Amino acid sequence: MIIGTDWTQRLRLRHLDIILHLAQTGNISHTAQALNMTQPGISRWLKEIEEDIGLVLFERHARGLRPTENGAVLVQHARRIVANLNLTRDDLLARQKEGSGLVNVGSTGAATVETVPMAILELLTTYPKTRVSILEGTMDQLIKKLYAEELDIVVGRSAPELVNDDIDYETLYMEPLQFIARPQHPLAQKTTIQWQDVAQYRWVIWPKNTPIRQDIERALVADKQFLPHDYLESNSTLMNITLLNNSDYISVASARTAKRLHHLNAISILNLPLSGFGSVSMFWRIDATSRLAVTQTIQALRNVSQQYQDRLNLNHNT
Repeated sequence: MIIGTDWTQRLRLRHLDIILHLAQTGNISHTAQALNMTQPGISRWLKEIEEDIGLVLFERHARGLRPTENGAVLVQHARRIVANLNLTRDDLLARQKEGSGLVNVGSTGAATVETVPMAILELLTTYPKTRVSILEGTMDQLIKKLYAEELDIVVGRSAPELVNDDIDYETLYMEPLQFIARPQHPLAQKTTIQWQDVAQYRWVIWPKNTPIRQDIERALVADKQFLPHDYLESNSTLMNITLLNNSDYISVASARTAKRLHHLNAISILNLPLSGFGSVSMFWRIDATSRLAVTQTIQALRNVSQQYQDRLNLNHNT
């Protein structure tokens, strides 16, 4: 075989499956079993593709295989190709059923309680047969999936430093932060709360380096306060609410999330304002906007955010 041959013309989906399984398992035997192939067949194909490309893709070691730096690049591209094919299949299937296509949305805790569900409800009111998939996670996790083309849109705390020119973003709104606790919490009954009051209780806060944690830390600096020594870290909104409702812990949430949870009688908003604001943005892959379902969802997110801001302005003026 000649190095430099256009090996991509001989590449098949089956070959991408081999690459991805080898990267995941690091084991030719397990890959062969999963794909109903023979070990010699996989070994022979791997040797041929490495010769065609002219690069070593996997290192052999005592426990099996692991991708080389070049192999990791091929694995990354293989994941994108498979993700795109899966997306194409699901998008066309949704259209076959008279829908407007498929959209995959990632949401952080800051947007899960209010913004994203309300936007999806608006989207499905206008385009009821759109197929929607929602995944909750942290910003770093979701942005990685956005790059891998497993998500079309991510909504969460503003973090433009996480993206490059392939990703576009837009700030949806800015809002203050608020202390929250269970409705029966001792501080929920007080009309005036001091910093020494909240310092007496354990806090539940978001992990380090997450955008909302950074917003909280900036707010504390502005108020000349510090995180208490006794706190618990959690990146799950549901986990945090469960912890609060079964203890005297307190937490910090964005105003929109706090109001929605208060409306559901899940928490009380404590009367101790925090300085500073946090912002929520949506991020989307530029190439994904060629699909109608994605552009419709982006517009629904804008509409819901504007409607909320209009209600705030109305309440402020009346």
